[in-house]
Amino acid sequence: QAILCLPRPFDYSQKNAVLVPVAALGVGGMLLYWLRSGRKTKTIDMGDGWWGAGERLPKGKEDTSIPAGQSGKKGSLPQDLHQRLDRFRFTPHVEGAAFHYGFNSSYLRKVVDYWRNQFDWRKQVAVLNKYPHFHTTIEGIDIHFIHVKPSYVPHGQAVRPLLMVHGWPGSFYEFYKIIPLLTEPAKHGLNEGDVVFEVICPSIPGYAFSEASHQKEFDSIATARIFHKLMNRLGFKEYYLQGGDWGSRITTNMAQMLPQSVKGLHLNLVFVATQGLGKMIRAMLGAYVPWLVGFSREDARRLYPFMQKNVYDVLRESGYLHIQATKPDTAGCGLNDSPVGLAAYIMEKFSTWTDKSFLHKDDGGLESKYSLDELLTNVMIYWVTSSIVSSMRYYKENFSKDPRIHDRVSVHVPTGIAAFPQEIVHVPRVWAKDVYKNIITYTYMPRGGHFAAFEEPKLLAQDIMQFVRKVEQL
Repeated sequence: QAILCLPRPFDYSQKNAVLVPVAALGVGGMLLYWLRSGRKTKTIDMGDGWWGAGERLPKGKEDTSIPAGQSGKKGSLPQDLHQRLDRFRFTPHVEGAAFHYGFNSSYLRKVVDYWRNQFDWRKQVAVLNKYPHFHTTIEGIDIHFIHVKPSYVPHGQAVRPLLMVHGWPGSFYEFYKIIPLLTEPAKHGLNEGDVVFEVICPSIPGYAFSEASHQKEFDSIATARIFHKLMNRLGFKEYYLQGGDWGSRITTNMAQMLPQSVKGLHLNLVFVATQGLGKMIRAMLGAYVPWLVGFSREDARRLYPFMQKNVYDVLRESGYLHIQATKPDTAGCGLNDSPVGLAAYIMEKFSTWTDKSFLHKDDGGLESKYSLDELLTNVMIYWVTSSIVSSMRYYKENFSKDPRIHDRVSVHVPTGIAAFPQEIVHVPRVWAKDVYKNIITYTYMPRGGHFAAFEEPKLLAQDIMQFVRKVEQL
């Protein structure tokens, strides 16, 4: 009480009379700004672009029609391809090399013989054309896509539009096994009759039957904008997205760009920044006390030994990336001229990216998951469209820019993640949450690798349906 009664100088009291309200207003203002900014979702600017040859057409002059078409250019293998296969120059492999040096040349000889003498391109073109193909011009380039609707929809049941995006070295053909499971689940014993989709699978520009950009700097953000425009042109205001590989980056950009249009985002590969002191410390501690850093036992099993699985294995599998992110045309022009080189370059990825243990097999384990018809059909899509070079350039266009832009903008739309055990890298849920703030489902898949829809269509379809059902109940 004596202290309270001590006389204080007039100027001290006067300063407090001014400073306290000012400080209160300042703190209150900062709090209000923080609360308001927290409610505003940061997005990637949609912008606009022109990727056609020459000058941009005047606004409103671009053809927005969507004519139907077919995929195959020719129903039989062209004579030129036969001649090139006949001139295959065999290179003896190192004894006991299996797939450790890349594609085993003795097995490659078998593949070439099958391609030349047994592979029926006419039959595979018929397979490709079993789904409706369409083309439309967006931002100056021709965009190819397939659009599959359910053949029967019970009265009163809603059909959800689902855009599925492939990656490299795949194509829209990767989704041919999963499409019937998503559009007609009851017919395929999934017992998921309350969730039915119509599926749209576009070819990334520069891949397959989508025209390549004629201009530099065509990246995943430009692709995301084009695919939003495609869905809008098809009459959809809200839709689900699904992707792996480049499809994961593109669909993530779509969710970052127009979150109000994306009902849900489902991924089977997650790109997040792994550098930084925090992640390094968590990675080190996780080997001993995984629970302390938010890792599950399954995360620990998939992540460790850390150097082997996240450094050595990744370096072994990413040599192609360094070439394609720097000087893609040098190797690409050779692949575009040699069908055998193209097949080896593409099909090798379907070996170790499907299962790391296939490295030790003389045939790369390729026919344990796929048929040669399936693998060669994917190769033929690249061959008949001469799209290998433009598909490789996509790496340069994306890696020549600051990759952190994709991590600076959080994803707030409902997100589902299917983590396949043989994926090139494993991203625990706690790391994925750094970017994907609204993870509804995170599933440790029991088997499968990088090409999920191609390898394990039923598992992936079930996970997509489980995710969508939960989103619809929100």
